[in-house]
Parts: sequence; structure tokens; C-alpha cells
Amino acid sequence: MTHTPYFHPAVASWFADTFATPTPAQADAWPAIKAGKHVLISAPTGSGKTLAAFLSAIDELVREGEQWGLPDETRIVYVSPLKALSNDIHRNLEAPLAGIRERLREYTVRDVDIRTWVRTGDTPQYERAQMRKRPPHIVVTTPESLYILLGSQSGREMLATTRTVIVDEIHAVAGTKRGSHLALSLERLEALTAGRLTRVGLSATQKPIEDVARFLVGTKNIDPDGNARCTIVDSGHVRHRDLAIELPDSPLEAVMSNEVWTQVYDRLAQLIREHRTTVVFVNTRRQAERVCRHLSERLDEPLASGEQRTADGEKPRNNAGYRPPLVSCVAAHHGSLAKHLRFDAEQRLKRGELKALVATASLELGIDIGDVDLVCQISSPR
Repeated sequence: MTHTPYFHPAVASWFADTFATPTPAQADAWPAIKAGKHVLISAPTGSGKTLAAFLSAIDELVREGEQWGLPDETRIVYVSPLKALSNDIHRNLEAPLAGIRERLREYTVRDVDIRTWVRTGDTPQYERAQMRKRPPHIVVTTPESLYILLGSQSGREMLATTRTVIVDEIHAVAGTKRGSHLALSLERLEALTAGRLTRVGLSATQKPIEDVARFLVGTKNIDPDGNARCTIVDSGHVRHRDLAIELPDSPLEAVMSNEVWTQVYDRLAQLIREHRTTVVFVNTRRQAERVCRHLSERLDEPLASGEQRTADGEKPRNNAGYRPPLVSCVAAHHGSLAKHLRFDAEQRLKRGELKALVATASLELGIDIGDVDLVCQISSPR
């Protein structure tokens, strides 16, 4: 617990039992966040920057809950660019909150139940109605859903009590139209909270990081010299990368022939067999489905001699009428897929049940995707 002097004993105890020591990003960020300063944390994936942002805000909830009990008010808003990332963060919050709640029973008889809620375009209507009646303490959402919440009376009432907003993967939106839209929502959220809002940004290593900091804090928090009134925690480093560009044997043309595509699929299948888990990025949803189908034909378990697939793609039934399920080792992931299909693909990837996942940008920003040892990009990235 000596590593986390800023926190309630229950929070510090849970952290000490779960991690050996804080990461550099956490050790540098916590004092500034606890002091109420705007903070931008720049660090690679896996450096603990998400927990660095959340733990200080959770600690405030724990302290308040222990003393007076927690009211049904939203205190933390976490904004991520992707629906999948929102769901990922919600799941990763459950373990810390449960562990801290258990430790807290050693210090107080009061039960502090910190509730979270994911609000995206996938959120069912009945959940939205339920949250209007009993607001969660932590709202996990996307920039577009935050805009919608700010545009409704019930949403504004829920968000008016926010004290901390965490913007993840901020570098991915800072220079885009989507980022301009988010900047407006952050200003509206600050006005709604009467200026009592601490902004915490999470970013991959960026240069110049000062530009991202100015985007995070907004124009009202820029000093006369043009610098952001923001603590920048930059613990980024360059990781070793093994990069290669591969071309098919046949010459490339404006429209790739079937022969060229066959060579691409064959080479991809070979690379996938040589590695444990592979993510293949493509530029369109249609291409994701097509590449997934061709890789499945090359990598899935072949049928026995004389067997033929049924009309629905399954293996034929045996003499007893049993037909074993055909579970592909390759899956697709893109924005047009139903929520449960995207979620299933993400979970199978994390559990190591997939040899390959073919994805669009729906899977590219900071999602906890487990042990992936090869990434392929088909065609030039956007």
C-alpha cells in the first residue's frame, strides 16, 4: 500500500494485492488527478493508463460512499471512439469495483455499490429508460451517444453531476471532424456542470503531444503563451516492430484479378498457420466478409472423405442423426454486424479460440484483444 498513498485504504489494498507496483504513467498521473488538474496521459497500450484515469475518480466515490452513502448521481463519464471499446472498458471495470467493494467491508459497515452503464447505439431502449430512473455513477459512452445525451432533458439531468470526464484514444479523433464534434460536446458538458469538470485524456504516443493537450482542455484553458493548462504525463516509448511489405507474384493492376486474390489468400493462410493468433485488417465491411470466407475455406477443419456440407453450411448428420457443429477458426468483425456477433468474435479472440480475425476499423483502437502475434493489413490503410 506504500505505492498508493493517495487512496482510501480499501482501494490501496486492492491495488497492492493485484499489482506489484504502479506503472510510471500511474505514478505520475495520480497526484495531478487527485489535485483536480486536467491531465493528459500519453503511454503505449498495456501501460495501465486507463486504470490511472479511473482509479482516482473511483477513490472519490469510495470516500464519499463510506462517509455519507452514494447518491444516485453520475460522477464519471468515459468517452471512447468505438462501441467495442466501450463494452471492453465496462467489463474491465467490473473486477476492480468488485474487489474494492469487498475490501471496503473491512473498513466500514456501509455497502458502497458503484454502478456502471454502457450507453452506445447498441443499448436497448429498456436500459435507457431504467437509467433515467436511477442514474449510474459511471457512464461509458461514445462521442455520438454523449452528444445525444446532451441533447435530451433526461440526459442533461443525469450528466449535470459529472465531475470527471475521461476521453480515451483521444489522438484518434483530435484532428478530425469527429474530434471537432466531440470538442463541442465537452464544452457543453463543462457548462452543464458549472465548470466543476476535470478532464483526463488517454493517448498513444503522439508528437507534438502539446496539440493533443490543447484539444483536451479547450480554448478556455489555454494560457497567454498558447500552452494548455494541463499536466502532461508522457511515458511513451518506441517498441520494436518487425515490419514487412509483401506483393503477390502476379503483377498488380488497377483491378486485381482472381489469380492475384488467390495468391493473397494463400499467402495469408500460410502466415496464419505459422502464428498463434492473427488479426487481418481490411478497409471495407464487404472486404472483411469476403476475406473471412476465403480464409475459412483454407483454414477450417476439412470434411472427411465423401462428406459434403449441407445447404446451411454445417457438417452432415451421422447415422444417429447427430450433426456436429461447424465452428470456424476465422471470424469477421465490422460495424454492420449485430452486437452479439461482434461481442462473440471479441471474446473468442481473447480466449485464443480464433486463428484469425478479419476486421475493419471497428477493432483498431485500444481494445483488449489478448495475445496477437501477427497483424496483416490488406491494401493501403486509410
